[in-house]
Amino acid sequence: MVVDFHTHIFPEKIAARTIEKLEKLANVKAFTDGREESLVASMRQADVDLSVVLPVVTKPEQFRSVNDFAVRLNEKYADKEKRLLSFGGIHPDSPDYKAMLREIRDLGLKGIKLHPDYQNTYFDDIKYMRIVDYASELGLVSVVHAGVDIGFPDHVRCTVERIRRVLDEVNPQNLVLAHFGGFGMWAEVEELLAGEKVYLDTAYIFGFIEKDVFLGILEKHGAEHVLFATDSPWSGQRESLEYVRGLPVPREQLDQIIGGNAERLLGE
Repeated sequence: MVVDFHTHIFPEKIAARTIEKLEKLANVKAFTDGREESLVASMRQADVDLSVVLPVVTKPEQFRSVNDFAVRLNEKYADKEKRLLSFGGIHPDSPDYKAMLREIRDLGLKGIKLHPDYQNTYFDDIKYMRIVDYASELGLVSVVHAGVDIGFPDHVRCTVERIRRVLDEVNPQNLVLAHFGGFGMWAEVEELLAGEKVYLDTAYIFGFIEKDVFLGILEKHGAEHVLFATDSPWSGQRESLEYVRGLPVPREQLDQIIGGNAERLLGE
């Protein structure tokens, strides 16, 4: 099974203008148009079996609409050959985070996505630490954007040092640090995070991280805690898979990274 652990789609009516806005903000070109059908077409082309969709709740009042969308998507693809599996979302300013996290669990959603830059909160804020801690207690996976967001390069709200503080304070279970622990901060990742009991995903790093740096972190951290991911539509699934499969990594470890670890984490 090939699993892309980090993808994004947008509702049909806003996909085009959302992609256009984000392309301008980050000065990048998307690989797809951000629609559900385009992600599935990309999966067929790359032979990806499952894509995890990660929605971001940018305002507390979006909680209901975002999570209802996730539930409908999961129901639609439950029996499909190429599956989309959406996580839920929660905002750190949500009024009753425990009740909301229980609702996410009861809706059958397997995890949450947090984005400190889009949610305007530092990752070591007590509001995030409480969410991550209780999500762990409920058995939910927490995925957090880590490091620089290229749309907001001058103000990083999830630095490696802040992640380290959360790990020391909370000791969260099933925490996934996107962008290999911290986009653009991989020296600190190797020093402070590699080897810890967290997952690192590979979303949007190929072409930015030096190969020897990637392999050094992989060796220190262990392939059993690395998840293949693309950040689609911002990286190509086929191109990213080709890159990973071309690395000088034993086949057993590649199988873990490309799908085995994700299957275990998701209970697939």
